[in-house]
Amino acid sequence: MFSKKNIILLLASASLFVSPVYAAKVYQVATDAAYAPFESVNEKKEIVGFDMDVIKAVALKAGMEVQLHNTPWEGIFATLSSGDRDLVASAVTITPERKLSMDFSDPYFEAKQLIAVAKKSNISNFTALKGKKVGVQTGTTGDEIVQKLLGKTSPNIKRFESTPLAIKELQNGGVDAVVADNGVVVNFITNNKASNLKTIDDATFAKEFYGFAVKKGNKELLEKLNKGIAAIKADGTYDKIHKKYFGN
Repeated sequence: MFSKKNIILLLASASLFVSPVYAAKVYQVATDAAYAPFESVNEKKEIVGFDMDVIKAVALKAGMEVQLHNTPWEGIFATLSSGDRDLVASAVTITPERKLSMDFSDPYFEAKQLIAVAKKSNISNFTALKGKKVGVQTGTTGDEIVQKLLGKTSPNIKRFESTPLAIKELQNGGVDAVVADNGVVVNFITNNKASNLKTIDDATFAKEFYGFAVKKGNKELLEKLNKGIAAIKADGTYDKIHKKYFGN
């Protein structure tokens, strides 16, 4: 018979051959949840929206687990380089400039810029914004194209932390127009019937495409994201999510 001491030694030796159990990696996702219908915070303090449904569906198909973090737009990309976040899912337009400092997944949404003005405004196109006060969200593609029209340092460009804040300023008469992504502008006006605003779709605005941003060189994560995006587009999941938020 084995003594109690021998049994303890045998158990200790056996434990050396047991493979350790590692917790699966949870990918940390940064999103500026002030951009409905793409990302916002509901009454339960949950981060919800089109992008959130898409990234969760993508993660499920790719065998990933994700955790969402409400992160201010200004500085959101710095969380990638610092390693605080693994990816940004926040209606991020893929641009050549951004590709210099980060990598993008395949596109998952097509957008374009849209102009919001008061219903009584006589502004009819983008060039008519010359000499006008224009509201934009800091660091967005709307900000970039308005800079090209009015000048990078123009005092007529009024920058805000979020597009809804810029639109509120338009309602209050502080700016003559707002230039921002079409989905956000339409969502705001649709849900604020008394806003007395209208939209102008200028033919010169180019198509834009949203992608999930990751740290430069993170090919492993990009492959997982692209696999998931392809899968939800192939099985109809993406179409269901798109219809939920945009009706088509």
